[in-house]
Amino acid sequence: MKTNLWKTRVAIAIGLAAALAGNTAYSAVSETIAAGTMAFSELFGGPATVTVRRLTIAPGEVLGWHSHPGVGAYTIVKRGTLTIEDGCGGESAFTAGQAFLESPGRIHRGKNLGAEEVETVQTFIVPAGSQISEPAGRLCGPPAVVNECKNSGWIDFSYPRSFSNEGDCVQYVNTGK
Repeated sequence: MKTNLWKTRVAIAIGLAAALAGNTAYSAVSETIAAGTMAFSELFGGPATVTVRRLTIAPGEVLGWHSHPGVGAYTIVKRGTLTIEDGCGGESAFTAGQAFLESPGRIHRGKNLGAEEVETVQTFIVPAGSQISEPAGRLCGPPAVVNECKNSGWIDFSYPRSFSNEGDCVQYVNTGK
């Protein structure tokens, strides 16, 4: 009887470990400070939601790949140094007191490579009913400006689609199609 109980416990432990191994846990804390709905926004031709949140990222933490719909995320670093890794490979670091725009639709992830917590305050304006963040795999794109398409840059983009040539990429930047 004891052998069966021991085998059952081992099987449960192995199953639990296997289930947890595939899941990435993040310790970042997202706190909504305020959210409200505008009846009409010229940005979207209809209702929009404005959300302000505080995001705290632990030392050494790397967030998952994601993008922001709407107008992107207006971000202010209150404490620490936040590193943003672009899905296309570039990185930028922002320190306390700096503000920047996380471009709409552009795939990226945040990193806290320092020894202290990173604290940010972010403002999102999205079409009503949209999330403020959309998870993604590591993809490059979308291209934001025509210069990103030049000098064979168009080859690097994989999101929202690949491009057949520089002109195709430039057309996407200019028309969204």
